[in-house]
Amino acid sequence: MDRLHYAGSSILTGTAIAHALLDYAQALAGAGDSATVEVPTLNEDGSRGRSEVLIGPASQLISDSEPSPYDEIVDEDLVAHLRDVSARVRNDRSPSPAAGMIQDEFDDGYTDEF
Repeated sequence: MDRLHYAGSSILTGTAIAHALLDYAQALAGAGDSATVEVPTLNEDGSRGRSEVLIGPASQLISDSEPSPYDEIVDEDLVAHLRDVSARVRNDRSPSPAAGMIQDEFDDGYTDEF
């Protein structure tokens, strides 16, 4: 498991999830963009939870490995999706989020044209 430290707080999630989230945050920072990502977490009592994390150019995330008596949190679909959108952001410089997993910070359904 990995503990993600962010904005004076922290969450415990799966190692692959944490690494994919950091990779996506790095891609977004390079593109000057941001997104909100919902990740599965482990609560202090061992129950499963979910957290939303806003990542972007100003994100300061730290991931530390942490032993846990509970099973590793695994979400292969989320990890694959984060890796896919990370690659798209790096290649296209435009994130392509999937509904329910990732939302652009100001996604109001309109496209601004300059």
